[in-house]
Amino acid sequence: MTDAIYKIMDHAAWAQFQAAGTFAGAPVDLADGYIHFSAAHQVQGTLDKHFAGRGDLVLVAVDAAALGPCLRWEVSRGGDLFPHLYAALPLQAVTICTALLIGDDGRHRAAEALASVSGVGG
Repeated sequence: MTDAIYKIMDHAAWAQFQAAGTFAGAPVDLADGYIHFSAAHQVQGTLDKHFAGRGDLVLVAVDAAALGPCLRWEVSRGGDLFPHLYAALPLQAVTICTALLIGDDGRHRAAEALASVSGVGG
């Protein structure tokens, strides 16, 4: 469906992920049995719904093709298809990571972060 998918995590989880080389998931992922991701058009909504006001976040871009058949696109919020990984995430699938900043309006600046990880100006 897309070349890149995105995981939002805090700085501590990102540091642990880098040290371990794999990421089994955040507590919500472990409880649900898969790692939650967002497509680019879903990142802002995910931030607004699940991470509002958190200033310790990074946006991790992942090569969806590197995840193989363990990545499934499933219906979730608003009937949209979201990427779910039914395996641990290998660090080798990560293409880039960037900090998520909060704007003057109190919302995360997802568009700026996405432009940063995709290399597209904006």
